[in-house]
Amino acid sequence: MKQNILVELLTFWKSWRFRPPVDLTAGMKSCLPWKSTGVFVTVRRQDTTMYAVSADSKGLDTVVGLLADVVLHPRLTDEEIEMARMAIQFELEDLNMRPDPEPLLTEMIHEAAYRENTVGLHRFCPTENIAKIDREMLHSYLRNYYSPERMVLAGVGVEHGHLVECARKHLLGTQPAWGSPAAVAVDRSVAQYTGGVVKLERDMSNVSLGPAPFPELTHIMIGLESCSFLEGDFIPFAVLNMMMGGGGSFSAGGPGKGMFTRLYLNVLNRHHWMYNATAYHHSYEDTGLLCIHASADPRQVREMVEIITKEFISMAGTVDVVELERAKTQLMSMLMMNLESRPVIFEDVGRQVLATRSRKLPHELCALIRNVKSEDIRRVASKMLRRKPAVAALGDLADLPSYEHIQAALSSRDGRLPRTYRLFR
Repeated sequence: MKQNILVELLTFWKSWRFRPPVDLTAGMKSCLPWKSTGVFVTVRRQDTTMYAVSADSKGLDTVVGLLADVVLHPRLTDEEIEMARMAIQFELEDLNMRPDPEPLLTEMIHEAAYRENTVGLHRFCPTENIAKIDREMLHSYLRNYYSPERMVLAGVGVEHGHLVECARKHLLGTQPAWGSPAAVAVDRSVAQYTGGVVKLERDMSNVSLGPAPFPELTHIMIGLESCSFLEGDFIPFAVLNMMMGGGGSFSAGGPGKGMFTRLYLNVLNRHHWMYNATAYHHSYEDTGLLCIHASADPRQVREMVEIITKEFISMAGTVDVVELERAKTQLMSMLMMNLESRPVIFEDVGRQVLATRSRKLPHELCALIRNVKSEDIRRVASKMLRRKPAVAALGDLADLPSYEHIQAALSSRDGRLPRTYRLFR
């Protein structure tokens, strides 16, 4: 409930020491040899919040001081809270109007998969709760969750000893703005996968943002529980996700675009009426979710669902050696290319250390990827298919098969939906 408005409030221009925006800019310029203000951003995810600064390493002491001040001493004035409420209201309205429904579908599939617990709770603040969030409620949240044992300070391109020295100077013994650092009621629930369906009937015929008409589509996302990123099967699931691949019905093609993944070859290339078929893998500390998002005309929803259930069943079938090697190579390539960016590196360091108290180096991950066999893919897929599905549906749902029929298709040998017969049309 609180995450969106909390992150809007705790950004880099709302702290005791750095006043918006002149003092913050001046503070950043002091650690840059060129006349620039550096890069500072807050990133929120399903399970973490990250405060990041990119600047010259000579200004490390200033940067750590800035981070400590922003995280531990947010101002949270009435004016800022009201501005944040307006920003969140706009964000929610934009979410419901945008042509790309992927963020909303991701929210819905988590709600269906983890009914009323942990990662299944609302990530986007419900409209009716915006006015209820005040300074006292935010301080209560910060007191419970912004504690030392839940924080990691990560740096890239700096000396470790110097970083430790700056952390001791700015973080140790500092009294936060919310008073006592002792947590009172931290939610330590473990994710409980339930499966289920979440449907949202909506007119999707007028989502075009310009004069060109946008086709009316129905969006379906089907998911099954995979595993957490702490388990040994995480790497086989990552390879399986890459092997499924997918994307939109239009692509410029070319090397590295995933045009030989299963969802392109078996779905988009064979069914011209499907606008999208994409695999996603969400993984957390205690659970994971592998899902496929598909879009098509509302009159072909039933056929689209059956195509996707067939693809799920085929995951546990024969795995071609060439497609497996291609998926592993593409996964390693994506990993190495992403790690060429320093912001990605320090996010990777921070998230790994926060979750596991250690970090696997890129060459270690590549070795694990190379060791994945076709038997591993079939094993994890077969295990996944034994769980109840999670289904999210958005748009015109008149022809959507029932949840029981989708579950029956995923339990069958060929992935076909049970036949239905109508006396009248």
